[in-house]
Amino acid sequence: MWISVTLQADADKAEALSEALMDAGALSVSIEDADAGTEAEKPQFGEPGHLPSSLWDHSRVIALFDADADLAPALAQAAGAAGFDAVPLFTTKEVAEQNWVQLTQSQFDPIRITDRMWIVPSWHEAPDAGAINIELDPGMAFGTGSHPTTRLCLEWLCDTVQPGMSVLDYGCGSGILGIAAARLGAGDVLGIDIDEKAVEAARDNAERNRVTMRLQHSGVPVGDTFQVVVANILTNPLCVLAPAIAARVAPGGQIALSGVLETQAQQVIDAWAPYLALTVGATQDGWVRLEGQR
Repeated sequence: MWISVTLQADADKAEALSEALMDAGALSVSIEDADAGTEAEKPQFGEPGHLPSSLWDHSRVIALFDADADLAPALAQAAGAAGFDAVPLFTTKEVAEQNWVQLTQSQFDPIRITDRMWIVPSWHEAPDAGAINIELDPGMAFGTGSHPTTRLCLEWLCDTVQPGMSVLDYGCGSGILGIAAARLGAGDVLGIDIDEKAVEAARDNAERNRVTMRLQHSGVPVGDTFQVVVANILTNPLCVLAPAIAARVAPGGQIALSGVLETQAQQVIDAWAPYLALTVGATQDGWVRLEGQR
């Protein structure tokens, strides 16, 4: 049994309170938007390598303590260290012991991408043994097949990749797109990411799925061109990197971009106009896939 303590804090003190609670004996601490689910909810978005500039104006700090912890002095210590005159308003609730691994795994089922492709967590049996089944567990790197942008790119790869084609996955995350391309019969597959941990995760996932895939950090120059290029990142880096990514598309090659909201599609199309003409190929849950051909 554990005790969960929820305290209210403004943006300028939430992080300090979080750290102070850990110092005071909390087992874990998280920060959430206290206005979540209301009209005042404030989504947080960050580009790769750039964290949001501030937390929510009204934050909720949630700390988990042992059931036998002496809460009063711990909360007083944390509040003082974080610059509060007194302990903020808080609520507590009991948290029963659970098999957290089993609980987490139960939340992830196989994901059908198309009739010929599934994403299957390692603890599940493949629903269709005859399909292309990519084994991938939720982890630190983005890309498990559940997000609309990943699905949009996977569907496009299923329609586009032919045996022997060369494929570039720019911003590879977990490596799911490159792995899918390899399983679809692509020849040379290169995955690039700005995050070393993502490169490591992609390498592990490629080995698990028994595919050959080159992987490297985005700081390493790429001189090759590819018949198929896919980039599932975010609007701002897609705009900034337009000349670099577009230059990697071989003559006659095809490209798909995602990580773009419908409201941002024209911004990306305009940024890419000097290099490649893009059109909206598909939409899903407010996200788009942009497509082009050299």
